[in-house]
Amino acid sequence: AAAFPPSSFFLLAPLLISAVDYTVTFTAMSLRKPARVSLTVPEPIPDLGAGSSGPAAEPHPAGRVKHGIFIQALRLLATLVWTLLVVSAINATQILGSPLYVINKDYYYAYMALTKQSFGIFIITITQWFSPTIIRISGDASVRGQLVQTKDGRLETRFPERLVMIANHQLYSDWLYLWWIAYTSLMHGHVFIILKESLKYVPIIGPGMMFYGFVFMARNWIKDRPRLQHRLRKLAQSRHGGPMSGKRGKESLDPMWLMIYPEGTNLSGNTRKGSARWAEKQGIKDFEHVLLPRSTGLLYCLQELKGSVDWVYDCTVAYEGIPRGAYGQDIFTLRSTYFQGRPAKSVNMYWRRFPMSSIPLPSSSEPSPAEAEAFSSWVLARWEEKEVLLEQYARNGRFPADEGHDSEGEPGVGLSKGAGFIETEVKLSSWHEILQIFSVLGAFAAVAVASSKFWGLVVTVLKERSHSPKK
Repeated sequence: AAAFPPSSFFLLAPLLISAVDYTVTFTAMSLRKPARVSLTVPEPIPDLGAGSSGPAAEPHPAGRVKHGIFIQALRLLATLVWTLLVVSAINATQILGSPLYVINKDYYYAYMALTKQSFGIFIITITQWFSPTIIRISGDASVRGQLVQTKDGRLETRFPERLVMIANHQLYSDWLYLWWIAYTSLMHGHVFIILKESLKYVPIIGPGMMFYGFVFMARNWIKDRPRLQHRLRKLAQSRHGGPMSGKRGKESLDPMWLMIYPEGTNLSGNTRKGSARWAEKQGIKDFEHVLLPRSTGLLYCLQELKGSVDWVYDCTVAYEGIPRGAYGQDIFTLRSTYFQGRPAKSVNMYWRRFPMSSIPLPSSSEPSPAEAEAFSSWVLARWEEKEVLLEQYARNGRFPADEGHDSEGEPGVGLSKGAGFIETEVKLSSWHEILQIFSVLGAFAAVAVASSKFWGLVVTVLKERSHSPKK
């Protein structure tokens, strides 16, 4: 079944591992005898996450390490503190708002959507502060008029309120950029993802993701199917009024972006071998730039959401600097990207969309072998197109770009024009948005302080009256 990376746990666990790694490194450095200082700095080997150092056989595609070990440790500490602070604040905010579920469900779901927005803001700050890079966006004619660059250089996407998003999975950071895309459509509070069931039991993070309404999977289809059906049917039928409920309130279904990686995991040496074995078993040709997609989970999701979603949006992602035959996870590690100052020089996205009506979905809840095969062939065809796109990127360093328009002559007022290439970066519209993460806790704290002072004043007045002489 298709899956999605484990949200903030994906950041927190490697951060803790990196903290231990840096501690060991500092200890080793302190015990080492002073060495003769060299005026030249050798090109380090690509960091594979094991803390290796020394001359490199090939230079890192992002250049030399920009920060020494001390600055790296400070960046790690800052990232760890910021992550723990935000995740704890969001979870506390969720707990404080949970009674709304029995008081008013419209306000409960709006409240939780705001906390989900806060998480979207958090991952944007992580990228903006610790891993800034160029984002290059383009698309085909199907998304014409939906990719716009604002006057201040930011990306604005005009995607619909309800969609299913699919993408190839190149690197662990893919999901960060897709959530940022949701932010550019003001939909970062309505993202839904699929996770491993074990993550539900991680302290703080697990309950937080449950509040978000994420879908947890045990990777056992017999167990997963009924719970997945329950969650998808809620997404297909939910209507709520009040804030965060969409443009038309209860007249329309709730906003929803369901994000799915049909490959199930990111591209690596091990998963490449697994894809090759699967291709051999199925009697089909394997790919070079993507993994073979698995269609069962995606088919079930689209089938359950049929009639409630009009579009499937597809994103093809490529990172600049990954040599042919190499894997991004071995080059752009957590340490390289966030602590050494060596992220990919650019992250490239190519967008297109497909109407649900054009996808060969089964007519009943139990697809026949022929219907399942037809859908599997449709998904495979899309991945073959991705392979062609990524081969073009590998050769030219660019995806194609739509620069046409909807008329035969010059584009006029109200006509959609292709965006060409949009070069931008992941950043917030305003730093004030960070305050949203802590606004509820701040309000509760202010009320608590005011209530405490008021109660103290009342107690003082009562004591004075009790000790005053009676007339």
